[in-house]
Amino acid sequence: MGIKLVVAVTDTDWFSLLRQQALLKEVNFWAPSDKSFRALQAGELFLFKLHAPVNKIVGGGVFAYATSLPLSLAWESFGVANGATTFTEMRRRIAKYRRAGADDRSDFPIGCRILTQPFFLDEHDWLPVPTSWSDNIVSLKTFTTDNEEGFALWEAVTTRLAVTAPFAAELDQRFGTPHLVLPRLGQGAFRVVTDDYQRRCAITGERTLPALDAAHIRPYGEGGEHAPSNGILLRRDIHSLFDAGYVTVSPDLHFEVSGKIREEFENGRLYYALHGKAISVPLATNHRPDGNALSWHNEKIYKG
Repeated sequence: MGIKLVVAVTDTDWFSLLRQQALLKEVNFWAPSDKSFRALQAGELFLFKLHAPVNKIVGGGVFAYATSLPLSLAWESFGVANGATTFTEMRRRIAKYRRAGADDRSDFPIGCRILTQPFFLDEHDWLPVPTSWSDNIVSLKTFTTDNEEGFALWEAVTTRLAVTAPFAAELDQRFGTPHLVLPRLGQGAFRVVTDDYQRRCAITGERTLPALDAAHIRPYGEGGEHAPSNGILLRRDIHSLFDAGYVTVSPDLHFEVSGKIREEFENGRLYYALHGKAISVPLATNHRPDGNALSWHNEKIYKG
């Protein structure tokens, strides 16, 4: 079975801003509507081309995840990696595409295509679009390495990346053979992998999305990864208590509340009512909280 590649249209401002960002680990290739995106699986290449008359493929990234988010949460998660310098600028662009009125202050839901290991080609390396590309395409087109045109596109891209891309070593291992590239989630992508928990707090079931956070079990600065198995979706107050060690999740996936809340704050009735509760977990077993990370949190962070 072949590997798919998407070529998507973007504007020069988005591309120009992002190519100036040093050490960028991820980008959000957003769409002004929240229409679902199923063209790629994680590890396939998502490429972007500039508007006509340029008609050149100028960069891309490894597709990691697609979801829909309120505009405010997309900005909070990715910031300038959305391709805008400010939230106001991003909102203005989206409102323009949605033809929203000047007084419309809705928190628009937008489509987010999260790309890791982004790359931006030097102008002399820009690629012409495949011959089947039509000027009538305003969004994207999918190609596959199962046919000659798609395979030629894969080879052209990987040839240019073999020396300069952050994941060049991985490409070199199987150069010329189309294969998936492991997406390396950044902080933004980690924060929006909320669908594993059906967008509900693992402890309380709360589903008000702006009130939820993807909490690292073992912090990134302490050797933890931006990986689903190192995260739990929590209501923000519980996330704060988790980071401070006043609550934890045991390796057998039960919520525990420290007596320190009562001792230090003479409060905590709402949290103690949840003590001992089994948490909700993702259906995918490899996305469930890692037992070793939970043990680390129990031993190093939890106040007991």
